[in-house]
Amino acid sequence: MTNSKPGSGPCPDSPWTGMVPVEDTALAVTDTGGPGRPVIYLNGSYATQKSWRHVTAELGSSYRHITFDERARGRSRRSADYSFAACLRDIDAVLEATGAQRPLLVGWSYGAALALHWATRAPDRVGGVVMVDGGYPWDYLATVEGGREAGREEIRKMFRRFGWIMPLVRPLGMAARMSAGQHAEVNIELNEIVADSDPVFDLVTFPMRFLVATGASLGGTEEGLAAMRATLDPILARNPHVKVSATVASKHTTIVRKDFRAVAAAVREVADAARDRVN
Repeated sequence: MTNSKPGSGPCPDSPWTGMVPVEDTALAVTDTGGPGRPVIYLNGSYATQKSWRHVTAELGSSYRHITFDERARGRSRRSADYSFAACLRDIDAVLEATGAQRPLLVGWSYGAALALHWATRAPDRVGGVVMVDGGYPWDYLATVEGGREAGREEIRKMFRRFGWIMPLVRPLGMAARMSAGQHAEVNIELNEIVADSDPVFDLVTFPMRFLVATGASLGGTEEGLAAMRATLDPILARNPHVKVSATVASKHTTIVRKDFRAVAAAVREVADAARDRVN
């Protein structure tokens, strides 16, 4: 890889890596190039593009892999705006910089919610979507005793309590270069967006495959996670475009690393379905 400028065509001859300016920041982007189907990987809340290295190696050179670090994550720069809407605009910026046409979107956790909302707003621009244990239409805030406002305050207290450790876990992809308050607001906004996203799944007219974890998660009870994943069942029953590719025993936080073969298999499944859809 070189620090060269992104290509303007849909299929650059050679791989490149560099910074893509967007609004008040710049995103660290890597594009393997080549003629294969483009796949854009959307990270978990505080993860980086490094999380996907086993998946991209498993899929190999028959795909064109495009990864990037979100604002204040990895090598990307800080911003005044860490909102969900800004993250959606970042996908547009990466697409424009790379020239990728009708990519597959692979989103994990926060990235799965981004994939759902971006793709349903531009269904003619996407080939298909893989949802890696995320994007479930679960209203976590409503489950907290005292209701949504109590849930918001619980999240704020949690991030204030653990704010001191964030710089230490940042290299592990478990925190961003944000304040504890900014971390909390990103988390609260995501919970509110997914809570209202059940009708969004009715807009899915392209192949979508879920990879569902069954293990526990940091900050989540087994009962709560089971309730979260159960919200997928009515969607599967009413929308034939949405299916489960596999259910695995991994934890939410380790699924991409430990079940990279299952993630790759879901990508191939969506790519095949997208090809059949066009033909």
